[in-house]
Amino acid sequence: MNYIEIMLLGCALSIDAAIVSFGYGLAFSSERCKNSFLLAFFTGFFQFLMPYFGYFIADVIYDYIYNAANLIAGLIFLGLGLKFIYDAAKNSSSKKPSCLSLNCLFLVAVATSIDAMCAGANICLLGGNIIKSSFLIGFITFVNSLVAFYSSNFFKRLNSKILEILSGAILIVLAIKIYLN
Repeated sequence: MNYIEIMLLGCALSIDAAIVSFGYGLAFSSERCKNSFLLAFFTGFFQFLMPYFGYFIADVIYDYIYNAANLIAGLIFLGLGLKFIYDAAKNSSSKKPSCLSLNCLFLVAVATSIDAMCAGANICLLGGNIIKSSFLIGFITFVNSLVAFYSSNFFKRLNSKILEILSGAILIVLAIKIYLN
């Protein structure tokens, strides 16, 4: 995967964290600087860490799935993209968060980075550089989380479903690209 593809992947994977950060930005009026950096750090760090788990799990089983590596990688991206779009289409009522405790930060970080573990497996299957990829994914998530947190004041009417659908579409385009190569 080249830098552009990794950056697009990082943007798509960071959407969940950005949406959560956006929600927290709407909910909190005090200690905004502290809360924004804690949230960005936790989500960015886990988006950096989880691809390693996926990468090494895939690396262990790579010899057994070598012939189907591109098919599997494409299916994972396609599945993630469709999941993002499905989640966006679901009718879910969102309530404002009430805490930013260590437990809450940890749960948010893990929940928003599960997809990054699958992406790490794809990076392995496609022969990508996990260090470069994980760093970019984590950094993009950190930045997007901060931007979303602070932009919540300016875009209170922004429909987060559009962002989720866009991130799903990006993953589907990456899946199609894999099949065309």
